[in-house]
Amino acid sequence: MLNKKMPSIRHAMKSLLLGGACLLAFAQSSQAIETSAREAYLIDYTTKTVLLNKDADKSMPPASMSKIMTAYMVFERLKDGRLSLDDKLPVSEKAWRKGGSKMFVEVGTEISIYDLLRGIIVQSGNDACIVVAEGLGGSEENFALEMTEKAREIGLENSSFANATGWPDPGQRMTPKDLGTLADRIITDFPEYYGVYSEKSFTWSGIKQDNRNPLLYKNLGADGLKTGHTEEAGYGLTSSAKQGDRRIILVLNGMKSAKERSEESARLVSWAFREFDNFELFKAGETVETADVWLGTEKTINLVPENDLLLTLPRNAKNKMTATVSYVGPIQTPIEQGERLATLKIEAPDIDTVEIPLVAANSVEREGGFSRIVSALNYLIFGKS
Repeated sequence: MLNKKMPSIRHAMKSLLLGGACLLAFAQSSQAIETSAREAYLIDYTTKTVLLNKDADKSMPPASMSKIMTAYMVFERLKDGRLSLDDKLPVSEKAWRKGGSKMFVEVGTEISIYDLLRGIIVQSGNDACIVVAEGLGGSEENFALEMTEKAREIGLENSSFANATGWPDPGQRMTPKDLGTLADRIITDFPEYYGVYSEKSFTWSGIKQDNRNPLLYKNLGADGLKTGHTEEAGYGLTSSAKQGDRRIILVLNGMKSAKERSEESARLVSWAFREFDNFELFKAGETVETADVWLGTEKTINLVPENDLLLTLPRNAKNKMTATVSYVGPIQTPIEQGERLATLKIEAPDIDTVEIPLVAANSVEREGGFSRIVSALNYLIFGKS
């Protein structure tokens, strides 16, 4: 087994620009910051690095944050053509009578999908959610079943829905991690509709209401998503912010007041952008190491990653990174392109050690009989294959 330490990770880091999609997620090895939230989950959108995890797998009442799932159901129908923004849905008496936060719909009228989405997202209208649920699912109960089924399909492993509004119900449960995944899916799957989340106000029935997301009014790059509050849930927020090429997703719940929600969410977003950054080590197919080949038609093989290697790290850790390549060498032939041959180990303060597979950049055939004898003798005498 050969273990070759890279001369310096800084030499290997050809640029500090964000690359394309990265398929690696790096987890911090220790909790770096405390929060007053009862539950919290903070990730880097591109690398999926978890920067803060406080009971992120705990089942909790999501309150109006579950309206993100209601909107997802509408966005999906818009994208696949089953709906258009101009389509209209009728307002039932149930929707009109619903309490809590309201869009102030009027029974017997019809409202466009576009306006209903703004009523749900900007005004957090329970009545708008019921109009959508009844119009698309036949009933709110049926629509909630569809929400739960879709949640499983898109990776929300611990979410269940009893209604479209987030109204208190034992069957209405999500985890902070699921809310973070849902926010990620909204941003990724529906960029053409995501802009509604950044609208700061919406007027309906002559009543202007402001978006309840406190981060939209701060200079932090926030552009979504949704607040929530019930007596059981406390004050919560699922949010996203983008600064430059970097985006983070934050989920908080269980805070004691709207003021605490505003201050704590702003503090954690600022911390995530200030203390961390994304660093590109290697691009997909870029040579990390060259290994000797045993009895092959070529004497060496380049070892490359299959995907771009992008890390989210504390800014003060980038000069302390080390990289080690391990493999059994010389490498036996024949070698198939893409065959896993080595492991790149990345170590740095405050992250768990990460091992990344390296593969063959190309195929190498085995030498013929006489050539193999010559190569074997050369290796035994001179240490060269």
